[in-house]
Amino acid sequence: MRQNIKSIRPFIGSENFEISRNFYKDLGFEEIVLEPKLSLFTWNEVGFYLQDAYVKDWIDNTMIFIEVENTDEFFQQLLSLNITEKYDTVKLTPVRTMPWGKECFVHDPCGILWHFGEFFNK
Repeated sequence: MRQNIKSIRPFIGSENFEISRNFYKDLGFEEIVLEPKLSLFTWNEVGFYLQDAYVKDWIDNTMIFIEVENTDEFFQQLLSLNITEKYDTVKLTPVRTMPWGKECFVHDPCGILWHFGEFFNK
């Protein structure tokens, strides 16, 4: 059987669920609370589940890539949010150009590495 895939929604953890919830809302995601320890965060067609669960090895090895239209503009928007001042453990890495495209990085409050980038050729 062949079905059309409609979306992918990874499950990610958090060391402090409330801080992570606030962080993702500050980034621009909309939260839908599903259970007391599980929320769905969406932004247009992109979504992920945030859990009140912390397993250090899992968190330390979680990376997620989100494609954006313009990485340079997206990074400027990230800077305007002042999230590194609001969240002690959040880190931003400026845009870098690679042979395949551009990307910048955000480490969330518990250390999950988010890649935001654009591809030169698809």
